[in-house]
Amino acid sequence: MDQAKPMTEESVKKILEAAGARVMSRGGRTDNYSAPREFSFEVKGVFKNGLMLHVVARQYDYRDPWEATGRVNEMVDVALLRDGTFSKLPKGYDWFQGKDEETGIDETGLQEIVDCVKSLNPKLFKLQQLTGDL
Repeated sequence: MDQAKPMTEESVKKILEAAGARVMSRGGRTDNYSAPREFSFEVKGVFKNGLMLHVVARQYDYRDPWEATGRVNEMVDVALLRDGTFSKLPKGYDWFQGKDEETGIDETGLQEIVDCVKSLNPKLFKLQQLTGDL
């Protein structure tokens, strides 16, 4: 059985930084059992084109010691923000079609989303609004 590659706050930050985004992050759960369980970590990356990805890992999976150390996440939720609000991508993209959040994304999917968003020309939003496609 092939397991997905674990993602951490640091690994997600590195993906976004490598794509040229300004990145900020925070962890939401400490090692204490009584700590809030709402999210494990969140990372925001703002690209030069003004688009932002908000990546949230909601719950860590616990593994046996021989599989991985500590807490890991195999999947994250990714939201796209434009002009400070949630947004869809223009038609023709594999992601954010009819929704402003992608859930259960693995590392490969996250990399695809980052590559798509970082290279998007924001004028495409305006063009598709004018043509009625957005």
